[in-house]
Amino acid sequence: MAENTSCFPYKFAVLGAGHGGTAVAAHLSLMGADVSLYNRSAERIKAIQFTGGIELLSDVETIPTGFANISIVTTDIREAIEGRDILMVVVPASGHRFIAEALAPHIEDGQIIVLNPGRTGGALEVLNILRNKNASAGFVVCEAQTLIYASRAINPAQTRIFRIKNSIPVAAIPAHLTPEIIKKLRTAYPQFVPGDNVMKTSLDNIGAVFHPVITVLNAARIESTNGDFDFYTEGITSSVAAILECIDRERVTIAESLGFRAMTAREWLYTAYDASGRTLFEAIRSNRGYDDIKAPKTIFNRYITEDIPMSLVPLAALGSLGNVPTPTIDAIIMLGSILHKVDYAKAGRSLKDMGLENMNLKNIRRYILEGEL
Repeated sequence: MAENTSCFPYKFAVLGAGHGGTAVAAHLSLMGADVSLYNRSAERIKAIQFTGGIELLSDVETIPTGFANISIVTTDIREAIEGRDILMVVVPASGHRFIAEALAPHIEDGQIIVLNPGRTGGALEVLNILRNKNASAGFVVCEAQTLIYASRAINPAQTRIFRIKNSIPVAAIPAHLTPEIIKKLRTAYPQFVPGDNVMKTSLDNIGAVFHPVITVLNAARIESTNGDFDFYTEGITSSVAAILECIDRERVTIAESLGFRAMTAREWLYTAYDASGRTLFEAIRSNRGYDDIKAPKTIFNRYITEDIPMSLVPLAALGSLGNVPTPTIDAIIMLGSILHKVDYAKAGRSLKDMGLENMNLKNIRRYILEGEL
């Protein structure tokens, strides 16, 4: 590893320059870290290259604001990760495969790959690809249970952080490496806490519960208003919350069938946002972190294109391992497929993609906990 001259003990590469990636890169830089930023397309980072960094705005008092210098801004992934200790992957889950394939020839010994977030099975898929590509360095693949921020890129070189979550579980493969990884990550993010394992972080993917259901059930409103309503506080009525509860029960039951305990969506709101309420609907309504977050302007957005194939489809696949029926999950997959004219059940993340095909439950647990095939 190259010597790090910043005030941080570790050097970061942020892979992805969208809403989340620009927030991560800017915040890390303003905290004093040495940060590189990679993006697949040159157009997306042209303004950041021109200005030399990102202007960060924030509604959170504890987050520094101002112009964040980014030492390297590039479309060359080798340049972005060379000599870096921690690789923060902040792309839609549909981009995990591309990132893994691009990293394979260049990954260095000791580097930590963190998916922010993994959605469902992200770390498993990335590790499976790197192994199939014969990446031989002593790297570690981890995933966060969710993205740490609620943020939006306002302009190509300007981003805003609305909220930062209180507690984000992160888990590594194999699970026994998680404490070592967390110790390093917490030099920048004290919000990161040890997750039990990557199956737990994947099954606690609350975006799988919220995003597709709200979008599909509000399709008419999104199209008629161009998304001009508050996605969570207006898009979730008591009737929509009833569907969310059904999806959530199926997710929690899948986890139980595999021998893991997933937190309910209501428990997650308590943990991540200090929300309160006796029902999921009440907890959502009490969560100030969701205030003023607008709906997408079109139904063709990542809440369907990412969260159905990379969250709900692998959830249903994991359900098949434990013989758990998933009628509500299957219905949302079907409706999203009809809306987009795409067979998401076929195109989504499969057991084969996650490296779990032909494994029994005992072998899956051993693989996740010990890293042994």
